[in-house]
This record gives sequence, structure tokens and C-alpha cells, in this order.
Amino acid sequence: MRSSLQRLPKLFLRSLASMAAEAFKKHEVVPDVLATAPSKTAKAVYDSGVEASLGNVLTPTQVKNPPKLTWDTEPGALYTVILTDPDAPSRKEATYREWHHWLIVNVPENDIAKGDVLSEYIGSGPPKGTGLHRYVFLVYKQPGRITDSEHGHLTNRSGEGRGGFKTARFVAKHKLGNPIAGN
Repeated sequence: MRSSLQRLPKLFLRSLASMAAEAFKKHEVVPDVLATAPSKTAKAVYDSGVEASLGNVLTPTQVKNPPKLTWDTEPGALYTVILTDPDAPSRKEATYREWHHWLIVNVPENDIAKGDVLSEYIGSGPPKGTGLHRYVFLVYKQPGRITDSEHGHLTNRSGEGRGGFKTARFVAKHKLGNPIAGN
């Protein structure tokens, strides 16, 4: 009896990890954005009171402002946060795949405010008649500090420079490996 109780937390954690991987495959984020799903879920809670939950439907008014994003961290580690839409302008005709909504590097632990913002947050706002879009949060543990003068700084006042972003290319360029968390 005792040994089965001791295994319960490990089984629960394995179950949560498989839930994230299953959701990324079910919604075809794997393979449209990533080759490998994250092993853990990042928690994204908006000031409107809603929470992103592995594929739930949220409205543009609910996600207008950046969420509080949290994930399991290691002391002293730096992270990259990406919010991307692989369905621009629509899932059927994703000619701008991907359109990135948020890109922050050098985030110490969960303190996004202390990270270096490469692309300011823009909430969802898909064109009318384009159907549901998948908005994907990805968190990567960095091997070291990132400097990316090539990307520059994109404000939230324009969509210029956001379409055609490739998470895989950015990840390879900065040797980020697989995402450690996502939603």
C-alpha cells in the first residue's frame, strides 16, 4: 500500500506532462510549429480572469493585455518566452505562418518584467471570417544570455516584422533545444 501511494505524485506528474504533449499533437501545434511538444504546461492567467488551458477558446477582449505567465523554473536560469499564432491569416491559408505576438529573452526565472523584450505583446485579433486561431505559448531554458540585434525591438503599435516568424529558426539560432513548457 505504501509504495503505491509513493508512486502517486510521479504518476500525476507524468499524466500532466502527457496531457500537454497530447494537446500539442491534438491541435497540430506538433508539427505545425514544433517537432517536439513541451514536457510541462506554462500557466497563463489574464487580468480579465480567464486562463489559457491547452486549447480552450478565448476572445480577443479577454486576452487584450499580457497574461501573468508562470512555469517551473531553476534558480539562476534564464528563459525565452514566445507567443505565436501559426494560423495567420487563417488556418486554411497560413501564408504568414507564424505571426508572433510576444517575444522576450533573458527572463530570470518567472520575472518577465526583467526580461529583454524583442517583440511587445499584442493580443489576438484575427481577421473576420478566418475561424479560430491557435495561440501558442512556449518557454525555453536558455544556455546563456541572448543578444539579438538582428531581430531588433518590435512595438505593439504595428504588425510590421511579425508575420513569417519561425519559432524553429529562432530556437536553432539561439541553441534553445526543446521547449520546457507551453500552453
